Amino acid sequence: MNILLLTGSPHKRGTSALLADEFTAGAQGAGHEVRRFDAAFSQIGPCFACDTCLKNGGICVQKDDMLRLKELLHEADMIVFVTPLYYFGMSAQLKSVIDRFYGINALLAGKKSALMATCADDEAAAPMDALVAHYELIMHYLKLRDCGRLLAFGVSARQEIEKSAYPAQARAFGRSLK
Repeated sequence: MNILLLTGSPHKRGTSALLADEFTAGAQGAGHEVRRFDAAFSQIGPCFACDTCLKNGGICVQKDDMLRLKELLHEADMIVFVTPLYYFGMSAQLKSVIDRFYGINALLAGKKSALMATCADDEAAAPMDALVAHYELIMHYLKLRDCGRLLAFGVSARQEIEKSAYPAQARAFGRSLK
């Protein structure tokens, strides 16, 4: 299976980056091909809502890294959204990428998806409820098929997540995919 990780953290060695690394190791160990698109280190402008993409077969007026991402999305069988929790939602960097799906929604229909997210709060579920609800709406709208979620609580720094069970869970998640 060809898996595309869409990461949203501006921290190259942050908590969600570690989950992405471990998931990748597990998935590659199980024979999957994994590619990664780091939204925070790419040039992706916000959607202008000009509708040009709808009139031009998904081609945006902006000539940025979305051109490369569109190719990766086309090749992917699965899309894994990876983000730290920012004010009860995904990072702005990842949200900008998703907003730009507007002209290519049909390209994504039927693909598998997953969500991995980290947050500093250690309360069970509540801090991530809005993020999960948003993910579920995105899945429904884009006709994606959910393959699971890994929500990591109480990990505000790399040292904290490294001492937790979450990295092993991310590796096992990647290894478990069929």
